[in-house]
Amino acid sequence: MVASDLMQTDLSVWGMYQHADIVVKIVMIGLLLASVVTWAIFFSKYAGLSSAKRRLRQEQQALSEARSLSDAARIAASFNNSSHSAVLLADTENELELSAGSEDLAGIKERTSFRLERRVAAFGRHAGRGNGFLATIGSVAPFIGLFGTVWGIMNSFIGIAKTQTTNLAVVAPGIAEALLATAIGLVAAIPAVVIYNVFARMIANYRASLGDVAAQILLLQSRDLDLGTAHSASTSLAAHKRRAG
Repeated sequence: MVASDLMQTDLSVWGMYQHADIVVKIVMIGLLLASVVTWAIFFSKYAGLSSAKRRLRQEQQALSEARSLSDAARIAASFNNSSHSAVLLADTENELELSAGSEDLAGIKERTSFRLERRVAAFGRHAGRGNGFLATIGSVAPFIGLFGTVWGIMNSFIGIAKTQTTNLAVVAPGIAEALLATAIGLVAAIPAVVIYNVFARMIANYRASLGDVAAQILLLQSRDLDLGTAHSASTSLAAHKRRAG
């Protein structure tokens, strides 16, 4: 009799969802939406970060052949309009223009270093957008699913008390529906944690590469300043920027 009742009960995922309490349904829907957003962030950000890393690697290799800021400006003229390397070069040019006439070479180098450091940090923050959501889902989703499970089990026990029976056919469906909420919570949380760690590594590597580009530019600027060619380099950079615009 018990086996017959269990067979008549729809224990599929959709069937358990339909028979679940309204609170448990809301929990399940919320977790599924969070999972959808998680995967949307993954596909959109992964493609963008991968493309940016490849482009930066090519730019870094091209800039490694420069022997002065003028050479770097000529190379950067062929970069994409959204190139972060070109932005770092533009910041260097701007600092040289603002510091025109100054004989404090160490001060110019220090100010340029500070500006490039802040620019790299800003690029890193921009690349990290969405990671906070992933971290939140990864840490909170299991607890939300557990809340749905506890609520569902409470309803199951209430149903047992009302029917005054411990028949497995009465108890099992309610507990299964409750446990489904925890399962969905894990389905939402596990990919979010994995994706967050993947992006954290990718962003860290990208920031490190940007730091290497900034170091290359600082090296070129330092050489130009020490050789007394910074003014001509700044002029060349401005000319190339106007032509690129």
